Amino acid sequence: MYVKGVGPKVAEMLAAKGILTAEDLLYHLPFRYEDRQNPRSLDELKSGETASVIAEVRGSILLRTRRAPIFELTVGQGRCVLKCVWFNGTYLNGKFHAGQTVAVYGKVEPSRSSSNFKMIQPQFELLPDASDDAETRLLEVGRITPVYESLGGSRLASRWQRKVIFNLLERVRGVVPECLPRALLARLNLPDRETALRDVHFPPEGTSFSQLQGSSTPAHRRLIFEELFFLELGLELKRRRMRERAGIEFAATDKVREAIREVLPFHPTTAQKRALGEIVTDMRAASPMRRLLQGDVGSGKTIVAFQAMLVAMENGYQAALMAPTEILATQHFLAARKLLERSSRKPRIVLLTGSLDEDRKRHTRGLINRGEAQLIIGTHALIEEKVEFDRLGLVVVDEQHRFGVLQRFKLMKKPNQPEPDVLVMTATPIPRTLALSLYGDLDLSVLDELPPGRTPIVTRRVSGERSDEVWEFVRKQVAKKRQAYIVYPVIEGTKDDQPELDFSHDPEAAIEPPAPHKTTRKGKTADLFPKAAQEANPAAKSGLKSAVEMHEKLRTGPLAGLRIGLLHGRLDADEKEIVMRQFQRGEIDVLVATTVIEVGVDVPNATVMVVEHAERFGLAQLHQLRGRVGRGAARSYCVLMTGPRVSPLAEERLNAMVRTQDGFELAELDLTLRGPGEFFGTRQAGLPDFRVANLVRDRQLLELAKLEAARFANQPDAALTEAERVRVWARLKESWQRRYGLVEAG
Repeated sequence: MYVKGVGPKVAEMLAAKGILTAEDLLYHLPFRYEDRQNPRSLDELKSGETASVIAEVRGSILLRTRRAPIFELTVGQGRCVLKCVWFNGTYLNGKFHAGQTVAVYGKVEPSRSSSNFKMIQPQFELLPDASDDAETRLLEVGRITPVYESLGGSRLASRWQRKVIFNLLERVRGVVPECLPRALLARLNLPDRETALRDVHFPPEGTSFSQLQGSSTPAHRRLIFEELFFLELGLELKRRRMRERAGIEFAATDKVREAIREVLPFHPTTAQKRALGEIVTDMRAASPMRRLLQGDVGSGKTIVAFQAMLVAMENGYQAALMAPTEILATQHFLAARKLLERSSRKPRIVLLTGSLDEDRKRHTRGLINRGEAQLIIGTHALIEEKVEFDRLGLVVVDEQHRFGVLQRFKLMKKPNQPEPDVLVMTATPIPRTLALSLYGDLDLSVLDELPPGRTPIVTRRVSGERSDEVWEFVRKQVAKKRQAYIVYPVIEGTKDDQPELDFSHDPEAAIEPPAPHKTTRKGKTADLFPKAAQEANPAAKSGLKSAVEMHEKLRTGPLAGLRIGLLHGRLDADEKEIVMRQFQRGEIDVLVATTVIEVGVDVPNATVMVVEHAERFGLAQLHQLRGRVGRGAARSYCVLMTGPRVSPLAEERLNAMVRTQDGFELAELDLTLRGPGEFFGTRQAGLPDFRVANLVRDRQLLELAKLEAARFANQPDAALTEAERVRVWARLKESWQRRYGLVEAG
């Protein structure tokens, strides 16, 4: 369709933003609105509020300072004035002229100058004057006005988008095809598609402004539900197609149950029993199992997975476990040998990783191919083309989000055999909302309790200025025959080319001024570190400390005399394994490391986790690191040391870590703080890039969409016409297969 105002060059700019069709443009919704019917007057502004103001330009000036140029704009209404300030604002010089009308939107702050208030870096828009055409004035003055994210510099800013989208809506008036069943819309009290699009872009008079800002008007709800409905319908279709495929019907006989009982090292928790029951029920079915097993750090996921693998092996099939790192794969291999040595069947267990020499790999592949290895544990090496299984029955994928969705399926596709069952494990607690979309094609089992005997971990945060007290505390723990981890955000030097680094996607972390050290409860930090604060640590002022640098400084300085090891991602696999084995055997007192030890390392004697520059880590990383201690009977401690600059976002993360050890609560907060697009790297894991919906904001609508999608797919409403059913499936195939690849073509 030809869209007025969109020529070849503009179309190219829009395509770069993912807008390829007229429909894409209509679904590019305003990110906020300005109430230009009843804008705030300057004399009623209050400090701390975010407000929209329409005022007259009184004057402007560009101030040259040592640090950066500052552009100041003064606007007024009568005697009241407001100062607007932009740092590095040279580009604004000459843009404003006295007498112009401008709309500004931003946070109101007190001002020390002649004006009562100021706005720092506000958003602004010059409003039309008598020289502008009537259509422009109609769309921008005296109404609730949509504000859009720019699609390509000032040329494709809000004013251009308002005109183009208004004209497009006029052109398609009465011909926008409906894609949801009428009965469904009536039952949920949602408007039709054309009305929703029109009202979202140009809200009618009387629309609630607070609902607009919260994307909760009936029009917004309709478009959000539509997007989530088709997402969930696509996932439901994937589940249904999976159920139609030939799987393996495993038997759960008395012999199988006895094999499971004889290897259990302890009495399972209620949650473990429930999860195993759900897994075994799936394994007994004729269709392939696709299940996600998630639980907090230390909840006992691995033992449940080993029990499931025993079910497969007792039925004469092979089981494979794929881990994201060689350290974790090796640890699983050793744990499996220790656990299954109690088994009367004595299955043969092999380890296959990329670092093995070629002869060893060839020998191991031969054992797998001939069926002489029943339990196969490894890394990405398991999905190489040279690896052929004899009778693969169950695949367990550990820490799935580190692999990517497609790799999960490579293990399954062996010719002329039924599809193996797949169990995905993750120790990163995933909020239900995210699990419904990211893992929506998998059934969910949750381990929501810890095994008995786990001692809560004492978590404290301290300023880096008190590092001497922390090192003294580490010494005292080592004197009690305990061990400690000390984690740094970088390996050495600068942060460039260091994939282990996750600076929690907090851009404020590098620019915020130093925040005063706080403790959540008076006196609690002092209980752990009773000495008075020492002189500030000079290293804290020089930027980020690195693992290599601090390993040497600690070894020759405050921790001299202790046995100190070093572990990071640049060591080769053999070196990593040697260091970890030494630490596990107690030959190393203190392990200085990067986040390479974040997942899966299990040393029950380690009771102290010190994280330096803790403000630089994300919540998920901090929680995983804390989970490396507290694995034995002795009381354990997590010390979060902060640098001189702590942003408000980092304050929230650190306070949450001190407040709770509930991984699911922390995951919910992490999702809220970072947003779904950044949550544990979900872009790599296949999370759809939503046009309208927001998984944090729209949780209830996602739950509703899941229910309605399942109902449509499996129990169609008698009120639906055949034409509506065909239209829904066609919409799913055309539009959503193009955008997300959720539904197979054909």
